[in-house]
Amino acid sequence: MKKNLLLMLALLCMVAQGPLFTSCSKDDNQTEKPLPKTYFASWNRCDALDTLKAYVEDVTNPKSAHFISKEDRIATFDMDGTFVGELYPTYFEYNLLEYRALDDPDYKDKAPEDVREAALNIRHFVREGMALPDHFDMIHARAAAKAYAGMTIAEFDAYVKKYAATPANGFTGMTYAQSFYKPMLEVFDYLKDHDFTYYIVSGSDRFICRSLVESLGIEPNRVIGMDVCLATNAQGGNIGVDYTMKKDEYLVRTDSLIIKNLKTNKVRQISQEIGKIPVLSFGNSSGDEAMHNYCLSNPKYRTATFMLVADDAERDHANLAEAAKREEKWRKNGYTVISMKNDFKTIYGDGVVKTEFSFLY
Repeated sequence: MKKNLLLMLALLCMVAQGPLFTSCSKDDNQTEKPLPKTYFASWNRCDALDTLKAYVEDVTNPKSAHFISKEDRIATFDMDGTFVGELYPTYFEYNLLEYRALDDPDYKDKAPEDVREAALNIRHFVREGMALPDHFDMIHARAAAKAYAGMTIAEFDAYVKKYAATPANGFTGMTYAQSFYKPMLEVFDYLKDHDFTYYIVSGSDRFICRSLVESLGIEPNRVIGMDVCLATNAQGGNIGVDYTMKKDEYLVRTDSLIIKNLKTNKVRQISQEIGKIPVLSFGNSSGDEAMHNYCLSNPKYRTATFMLVADDAERDHANLAEAAKREEKWRKNGYTVISMKNDFKTIYGDGVVKTEFSFLY
């Protein structure tokens, strides 16, 4: 009896101290360390990538003299040609206007003459190589404002996404909505994990940009672009400060252009909407130089700027002579050059193949 009582007491002590059986696969106090995250699988080893990583490691190191606090780690990215394809055979928003004014069965017969003329300029440019008129960026912006006037925000978003779901001209295996440069998406991930906040600052329509980058998880309030005036469906000619929106009203696009977000207008919009000078800037064209120079003017922090050059004529459509001129210019300006040909293992990912342009309508 005494022996049984002692055995029962021993068993109770063991239960109180923990389970009778424990795993012997690892020490109880040992925690499994996660593997370090792999970035840049779509990149070749290159100077541009080394420069970016060295910069980020420096400014995020609390012991560095160049340390930047999280709230000031602001990066700005152009969209077309920087992380979204732009050579199919021209900008997405140009292709969209061409379709809208010349081929959309619900609109083409209603298109105003100047809208139709702008669309024809695009068509002649991409099909016959005719030069676009001087200052066509503004001609297009005003025509686009008219072409989508009256659409609600939701209607325009659906319209953009429907067109973006069509095959990208000049490629197989990819729609316009999928035409992201895979290496640049890895830059987004890298910066996010190092507590940078990045903004899209594009010359394209803000609402087109929002539609295209939504799939990347980029919030609408981090997208800056060309803007048209909005009004309520019942506002008429009343200006906003004299008119009170009713509960049953909704916003529509108007035909009034506010701003074409290029060159120094990008700087203006960054200052107004972000309120801080970026420390990192990514672009691909002369429309991004002012944004880069604004970044480099930051008086408080170490900065870096990158220009992507479309110099790959095998996997993408490229003007090699123009690419060479741009690369020389960007290097002279002090920007770090990213070469699509040399620095990217892949551009759009597996299964995407460059083809000749086709015109189905």
